[in-house]
Amino acid sequence: MQAATDNHPDPDSCYRALLARDARFDGLFFTGVKTTGIYCRPVCAVRAPRRSSCVFFSSAAAAEAAGFRPCLRCRPELAPYALQQNLAFAVWQRIAAGALNEADGDDAGAGGPLERLASEIGLSSRQVRRVLLAHFGVTPVELAQTQRLLFAKKLLQETALPMPDVAYAAGFRSVRRFNALFASRYRMAPGVLRRTGGDDAAGGALTIRLAYRPPYAWTQIMRYLATRAIPGVEAVEEHGGELRYVRSVRLGGVEGWLRVSHLPGRSQVSLEASGSLAPLLMPLAARVRSQFDLDANPAAIEAHLGRDELLAAAIGRAPGLRVPGAFEPFELAVRAVLGQQISVAGATTLAGRLAARFGRPAETPSARAMLHFPAPEDMAALPVETLAQIGLPRARAAALVALARFAADGGLRFAPGAGLEETVARLKTVPGIGEWTAQYIALRALRFPDAFPAGDLGLQKAASGTPGGRLDERGLQARAANWAPWRAYAAVLLWHGPANTTEEQT
Repeated sequence: MQAATDNHPDPDSCYRALLARDARFDGLFFTGVKTTGIYCRPVCAVRAPRRSSCVFFSSAAAAEAAGFRPCLRCRPELAPYALQQNLAFAVWQRIAAGALNEADGDDAGAGGPLERLASEIGLSSRQVRRVLLAHFGVTPVELAQTQRLLFAKKLLQETALPMPDVAYAAGFRSVRRFNALFASRYRMAPGVLRRTGGDDAAGGALTIRLAYRPPYAWTQIMRYLATRAIPGVEAVEEHGGELRYVRSVRLGGVEGWLRVSHLPGRSQVSLEASGSLAPLLMPLAARVRSQFDLDANPAAIEAHLGRDELLAAAIGRAPGLRVPGAFEPFELAVRAVLGQQISVAGATTLAGRLAARFGRPAETPSARAMLHFPAPEDMAALPVETLAQIGLPRARAAALVALARFAADGGLRFAPGAGLEETVARLKTVPGIGEWTAQYIALRALRFPDAFPAGDLGLQKAASGTPGGRLDERGLQARAANWAPWRAYAAVLLWHGPANTTEEQT
């Protein structure tokens, strides 16, 4: 299947997937129907159009640039993203999270959002345009406009937010601009899509849905996160027999909370957030998508890893297993340092002490998530001796202060397209962070699908394939070479295996 790997999806492959309504290809391509002027997801329940009426696009933005409107039934804004490891998609992810939300034009001035984004990437704005045009066939502003409109459409259909709040949350600078672009692109007024009441919870909370490609090993992911949740900051709770994740949130100077639960019948997760976070719903949704690895393509990953007999058995036990991420990379990095050479339970205890001693109160609906984790700037200002009082060796406390200073200076923010080797090398410049810790941070917090901490004792034992056996680091690296570029997923599968009773160090 070649759909969505470039700017010209293979039409015959796309049409076969469309006829099968195969959810594995959801988000990998979109179908424009020439007779109706509407574009759909491959899982749309309407009767399939004739082949001669179909034209296929690798992105929603390309479909809209060609003059097609989104289907009101299958709702293209719900499609999972077509995650790929290249510069164009890395830039697209920044735009989808709202990087250009302040701009009304393609450049918006010398200091505008596009120029700032280009500077972060290390390119000129002209080069950014060229990259996106080559891959998606649209300009940065066209991509941004499509994301804003689709997100606004989601909010109109899933929440009861007032129209001005919908416009601002979707990244528009004015309601007039929002109304005009919506009417121009979709040939209807925004109010036509308004659903009475929405799905908002009591107390002003907002609820939106985020899709993934099935299957999803939700229970395994929740259990994994439960044993590593920072006490007081985040928790996994059981509600009505289902596991859900809740945490405090501090984002863009705004405080609130979020809760994530599973909707398996829809292949979606439900994101519930405090009303205070309404203006930040776009970046918030992007973070949750990353934390729960919603854009993974399990069919492609498992087809590759399943060639290894050991991993094939692990896949059979937990199909759809994702790489559990982190909502806040700094928290995960701190926990990785705390967990060096101690057990998972020990690292969790220390993280809870740190949050209780140096964190700040938070208002959430969960008694188990009433703290905000200390900000990097706050931890960077702590004397090493003070931090060590939670039960740390002085050297470990010094490493945490150095990490906090690194993060406060932007060290955990990496430009799109940064390579794994470059990222690991940069992390290792922090005193106290070695290869294992850097790879673990890259795997869980920075979302590198090929990150692999080969020095991990649990992985070395699990990969041997024999009870009581163990590979050395070099032997594990050699065996894992065939697992690239999905070695992070191989690591998670091994950590969940029955032969692995220790799991990873943190």
